[in-house]
Amino acid sequence: MTEFSWRAADAGGKLVEGRIDAGSPAQAMQLLRQRGLLPLRIDTTSGPGKAADTALPGLVRRKVSSGKGPVNTADVLAITSELSVMLRAGLALDNALRVLVEMGHKPSVSEMLQGILEDVKGGKPLSRALENRRKVFGDFYISMIRSGELSGQISTVMERLVEHMERLRALRDNVVSASIYPAILLGVAVLSMIGMLGFVVPQFEKLFVDMGDALPLPTRLVMGLGRGFSEYGVIGALLLFAATFAAARWLRSPSGRLWWQSSLLRLPIVGPLLVKYELTLFSRSLGTLLGNGVPMVAALNIATETVSNIVLKDALSRVTPIVKGGTRVVDAMSATQVFEPLAINLMRVGEETGRMGTMMLELANILNRDVETGIKRGLTLIEPALIVVLGLLIGAIIVSILLGILSINDLAV
Repeated sequence: MTEFSWRAADAGGKLVEGRIDAGSPAQAMQLLRQRGLLPLRIDTTSGPGKAADTALPGLVRRKVSSGKGPVNTADVLAITSELSVMLRAGLALDNALRVLVEMGHKPSVSEMLQGILEDVKGGKPLSRALENRRKVFGDFYISMIRSGELSGQISTVMERLVEHMERLRALRDNVVSASIYPAILLGVAVLSMIGMLGFVVPQFEKLFVDMGDALPLPTRLVMGLGRGFSEYGVIGALLLFAATFAAARWLRSPSGRLWWQSSLLRLPIVGPLLVKYELTLFSRSLGTLLGNGVPMVAALNIATETVSNIVLKDALSRVTPIVKGGTRVVDAMSATQVFEPLAINLMRVGEETGRMGTMMLELANILNRDVETGIKRGLTLIEPALIVVLGLLIGAIIVSILLGILSINDLAV
């Protein structure tokens, strides 16, 4: 028998702790449930006052992030996951919220949960309580919770919300992770050029000072670049910083965002990949909403808001008025000229069979795979290209210096 330390919630939502002897973590969890407790953590005691965390299926394992700052997406995902587990285990909503408040590691999260708990205890349904925090949860989340309340399956809906948010987070993480290595290569290229022009090239300028026009043209160009960088590098850096700041401010304006996002869509490789990424968000949101009983028109409006690209959002926003006018959804989607034939055919099958939500989720999975494949293919092109460009630039500087040295030897002969 092994001794386990545990933390659990009773039927009244009160947190209790203790130790228990059991043959395995699963048996310890079963014994606690027989006492009417909901296990939140079970640790294997490995020494006096020391415990090693043991992951158990069905336990609340995802913790709200600690520290300061406002409530973020990761906090919402953690809250939803923990609520889903506790509601599925039979804990009442107010008691589950009370447990989350007591478990809170972040002041902003605890404060928000306390406000939601007070609204729920005051008689409001959870969806109404969340409406007062719309900026944190969003229309999609609130509509899903409302559909769960109407169907009496709020724990199941929360499970789907967790799955939905985890898929979207995984997709965004893939995009961010894919851009890290090219960004590092670009940074190395910039730093290498600064090092060559700012420190290496000036060391050879004294050697070539008396050569004048006798130096080869490439050497004179590199020496001029090095001289200009040494004399005007600080001013150039300040001008570049000011230009970057001004450009960033303009890109945040409506006209700047429109120009930038429409320009991205016209790029040969990035454009199609960006379209598929945005349509993945739209399709998964629409399929999840329809699968939980949200009406088509409301689902279209909410799913469109998940798209961040202005051009695509404008095209998709025209679907709802067309559908309201009596046109079939697949015809309205086809009129946007955003979706590929495969997507249109999946929608047609879904609309004709009454399984539109399922087909939209299937479309989201297909597009997600295409995005992941496109990212990998893009990296196979970008990474070697950056390495080759970096090598050519540094090589050109070195060859120019060598040409100057060889010209000195020729004059000496």
